[in-house]
Amino acid sequence: MMLSWFIHEHAGYYIYHFYRPMLTFTTENIFLLGSFLVLVSILISKTGYRFGIPTLLLFLFTGMAFGSDGLGLQFDSPREAQLIGMMALSVILFSGGMDTKFREIKPIIGPGVLLATLGVVMTTALTGAFIYGLSWCSAMDLRLSLMVSMLLAATMSSTDSASVFNLLRTQKIGLKHRLRPILELESGSNDPMAYMLTIALMEVVVSGSDFSIAHLLGELGEQFLLGGALGYAAGRLSVWLINRINLPNAALYPVLLLSLVFITFTLTDLLHGNGYLAVYVAGLVVGNSRLSYRREMETFLEGLTWLLQIVLFLTLGLLVNPSEMMGVGLVALAIGIFMILVARPVSVFLCLLPFRSIPVRGKALLSWVGLRGAVPIIFATYPLIHHVEGADILFNIVFFITLVSLIVQGSTITLMARWLHLDMPAEKPASEFGVEIPEELGSQLRELTLTEEMLADGNQLSHMKIPQGTLVMMVKRGKSILIPNGQLPLEKGDILLCLSGKKPK
Repeated sequence: MMLSWFIHEHAGYYIYHFYRPMLTFTTENIFLLGSFLVLVSILISKTGYRFGIPTLLLFLFTGMAFGSDGLGLQFDSPREAQLIGMMALSVILFSGGMDTKFREIKPIIGPGVLLATLGVVMTTALTGAFIYGLSWCSAMDLRLSLMVSMLLAATMSSTDSASVFNLLRTQKIGLKHRLRPILELESGSNDPMAYMLTIALMEVVVSGSDFSIAHLLGELGEQFLLGGALGYAAGRLSVWLINRINLPNAALYPVLLLSLVFITFTLTDLLHGNGYLAVYVAGLVVGNSRLSYRREMETFLEGLTWLLQIVLFLTLGLLVNPSEMMGVGLVALAIGIFMILVARPVSVFLCLLPFRSIPVRGKALLSWVGLRGAVPIIFATYPLIHHVEGADILFNIVFFITLVSLIVQGSTITLMARWLHLDMPAEKPASEFGVEIPEELGSQLRELTLTEEMLADGNQLSHMKIPQGTLVMMVKRGKSILIPNGQLPLEKGDILLCLSGKKPK
């Protein structure tokens, strides 16, 4: 009787764990399994988007669901995950820099740079001290030295560029007081500081040497100077090469640009500069220069960025074992709450003290959008690869905190912006028609939405007061594109695509 009860109660468990298929990535199945995971992620993200769930979080959950503690897909290589992360972040940061306009970031360079540098250091110091304090609390069962506590804090000290860029753009958030460009500038340029702190602290932990602030400042200076200079040079070279070279097929230009991105990252890293900063600066230079075949390259990079984000978060989801992560849940939750409610707000408010044009409500929102994502998890693989004692615990804590950040902060950005009365209508798409003309022609495409006042004198082009030298090329009505002529009756809400001979002043 006891035997039958035991079999009835536990047979499912043993069948699941001993007879489920243990799939691993091999040369033969990597494309099949990888493509299937990407397909599932996209389908799941479509459903989750309706409920306001961050898509990157869904990609993480998909990887965890198919991983070793889920359906049994085996992936346990931190080194390969780190390589995928470096490739993905290179493109994500370059694409983010290319989408950022100088005219938008010029007024907010001061607060953006302070948050990306001093803000990262302050977040590391505050969080590291809190983690070390937890080590003295017997209830938490955490035994970390001061340097290891600081190392753990450093891996999580930067806001994640992939998460910030993705959330601000997919949720189409418009923010007052130039908060959006501040967030994008900070998230795109603070990874180098977090990376340097992580590497410097890890060297101290591994070698057992003393921590030297002078040495750290020297390393940071070298990384930032080389990264910025090489990134600027690579950006100028990319613009010159793309505009001068005559390739037989327009589809080759995006491929050429991608190769230049990877060359910039790896060459800067070989010369002991910061590759992450270099590709972001290169993206800024390319995005703010006259460029042939811009639309083809932007479309290519947008699709590639989405693919790499999916692959990156899927990979990180496969790498983690949720059963191990739950063992550090209480500690990680305490650290995560401290970072959200104390470390990030304190660093933001102190860094932005000189900037009184940013209201308290704006600083509160900047504090709330301190998202953790792929970057902290990638940085947490460095201790794993270098066999730092307790590195698996550090990795699981970072992963848990990333989940908390994406769930709590990532899902409530729009709600928080509305609650603080900082939301505003998002910018309209750059073009309703998807039409582009070469920048070197000096002409300007403009879109004009017709109102009742514009149609007061008549509903045909010949009745409208169109500036001399302006040509109406197309009319968009609903989802239809119409070719205009003098007899076409126009309606309220029609969008006119106009070509001007000179750019308006």
